Order: sequence, then C-alpha cells, then structure tokens
Amino acid sequence: MKNVAIIMGGYSSEYKISLTSGNVVYTYLDKTKFSPYRIHLFKDKWVCVTDDEQEYPINKNDFSVTIGTEKITFDVVFNAIHGTPGEDGLMQAYFELLGIPQTSCDYYQAALTFNKRDLLSVLKPYGIKTATSFYLNQGDVLHPNQIIEKVGLPCFVKPNKSGSSFGISKVKTIEELLPAIETAYKEDNEIIIESFLDGMEVSVGVINYKGKITVLPITEIVSENDFFDYEAKYLGKSSEITPARISEDLRLKIETVAKRAYEVLKMKGFTRSEFIIVDGEPHMLEMNTIPGLTTESILPQQAREAGISLADLFENAIELALAK
Repeated sequence: MKNVAIIMGGYSSEYKISLTSGNVVYTYLDKTKFSPYRIHLFKDKWVCVTDDEQEYPINKNDFSVTIGTEKITFDVVFNAIHGTPGEDGLMQAYFELLGIPQTSCDYYQAALTFNKRDLLSVLKPYGIKTATSFYLNQGDVLHPNQIIEKVGLPCFVKPNKSGSSFGISKVKTIEELLPAIETAYKEDNEIIIESFLDGMEVSVGVINYKGKITVLPITEIVSENDFFDYEAKYLGKSSEITPARISEDLRLKIETVAKRAYEVLKMKGFTRSEFIIVDGEPHMLEMNTIPGLTTESILPQQAREAGISLADLFENAIELALAK
C-alpha cells in the first residue's frame, strides 16, 4: 500500500480551514488502498499526528518520520494547505527537489496563481477578461484621487497574495480608501485595487479527472454580505447554488474560459476560479490551486453534482500524482 502524507496547516491566516480540509481527506481516503498520515506543518514545527493525537517530528532532509523504531517515507503527498507554504510554490519546489510526487500543480504555476496581479496579467493576452485594476506596494506614495479616477467607486481593495477573503474591503467612498489599504497591508505588502464588477458571481472547479481536463458543474454565489467575504464563505452568510441558474450558452462560455485558463497555465490537480459575469461575459477574479476540501466546500459540492464522491475525488488526485 502506498504511504500518503496529507499535509495541512500552513503559515497563513487560513491554517484552521486547511486543518479541516486535511482531516476530510484523511477521513474519506480509502484505507484499503492507501496508508494516509496526517502531517501538520507550522512555522515552529512539522509533525506527524497519529490517531491518538501523538506528535512525531518530520525529518525535513528527506520528509520522513520515525514512529517508534520504524522510519516511514512517503510515496506521494496530498497537499491540503491553503496559503503559504502549500499554495504559493514553496512546498511544490521542496517536493520536486526530494523527488516526491504531490497532488497540486507545479511550483511555478502555484507561485503565479497565488499572485493575483501576475496571474491576471498572464491570462489577459489569451482573451480572458478581468476588472480594471491599480497596483500598490507597501511604501508607495498614495494618491487617492488618482486611484479612484482609474478604478471608480465602489472598488475592492485586496491583498495580492492571500486567500479566504482575509484583508479584503469594499470601498464606497474616497474616505474609506486609506483605512482599506491599511487593512490589506496587514496581510501582504502588495495590494491590488479593482473596479467593482456588477454581475453574478460564479465559482468554477476544473480538475484533471482520469486524465481528462474536466470542468465541474458551475456554482452561483449569492452572498448575504456586501461581497463573498470570510463570513459568507465559512459562516453560512451565503447561498451556493450548484448548478448555477444560467443559460446553456452562458454555461458553455464560462466552461470554455475556465478550461482555457487551466490549459494555458499547464495546470495539474484541482483549481477553482472565481468569475463575475458582466453583460454575459465572464471576468476572472482569481484562481485557487488548493481550494477548500471540506464536505461543505464548493469544489466537493461540484464534484458531488458531477457524480464524483469525495473518496473518488481524492483517490483520482493521488493516482494522477503517482502517474506523473
């Protein structure tokens, strides 16, 4: 049986969500086919956590663990870390150096998609539409009028590299701009300020399923809050409707754009991209390469709708990683 290291936790504000995702993978993975191990990665410790909640340190030289007298090495890594170091390319590069296959995309794709500004810049020449944006780096001189002139009001101020809507603000007046920028800088030293796109928000999962790039049923996001923020994502302040209430033509258009982005970027594993539909045209906001994998998360909902169980979804990811 293959030993599977399920890595979870991480160094960002998203670590709690990642622990939930990782535990779901551990629960649903077929134990007759795989020997899964829960690996918690935090800044101060990398440990293997056993069923009786004992912790055994990971040897970072070869990513092994010694439990009792037995040294355990891993055939494959299931990456369930949202944010750094699992979603930004660091772990991908580390495992590539060690020669251990892992379930997410490669390190370049991870670093690129984790950087919202760079991702959208790379996709633009392929005809993928985006919001009008303004970039700031910490220390830049601020000219609020110049920013508003370009992106208009309302607008969104976002950390460039963070997930789960941490640090995002919707700005309705020029007076709200500077406090929103301060909030975003708490999460990242780079900021993206985007024009408000007035339209339906949809979330689109694209996976490689049994060797074929597959767009999962599209989810429509109806947030009770002002936008799809942390509360809407995780505290039930939104409705997620799968499949989305859209026409066949629009569905095909969104699927085409989502699949093109996956192919252009030479993606592997799971992705979940967010789009706003404005006048029948999908505008991409971002792409996540380690989307939430809890039973309530959007990608597992979409897989269920497509007739793919969680056990199948996770096993497929491992089989594809091992086949690389």
